[in-house]
Amino acid sequence: MFATPAFAQAANGAPAGGAAFFLQIAPLLLIFVIFYFLLIRPQQKKMKEHRALIDAVKKGDTVVTGGGLIGKVTRAEEVEVEVEIAPNVRVKVVKATLADVRGAGKPAND
Repeated sequence: MFATPAFAQAANGAPAGGAAFFLQIAPLLLIFVIFYFLLIRPQQKKMKEHRALIDAVKKGDTVVTGGGLIGKVTRAEEVEVEVEIAPNVRVKVVKATLADVRGAGKPAND
């Protein structure tokens, strides 16, 4: 009915305090390294390639906006591009909202 408390004792040959701490942290470090190489690094590489693609937009390229509009670039500036989405219909689009650059293509709706 009345139980005495049990106290854990270190067994002979048990790792020292610093080594025990490292063994507890090692799985967390391993998980972080795996996440870095499988998720974070490829995403950063993809973002860098996309940024280079968007920065290289020039007149005559066919682009896709974030809203899904497809058009031909008629004028490219530092921050904005003018996109022709139909004959004589031009809109200004911020470069950061471009989703894809398909390269030089045929004129819009021709």
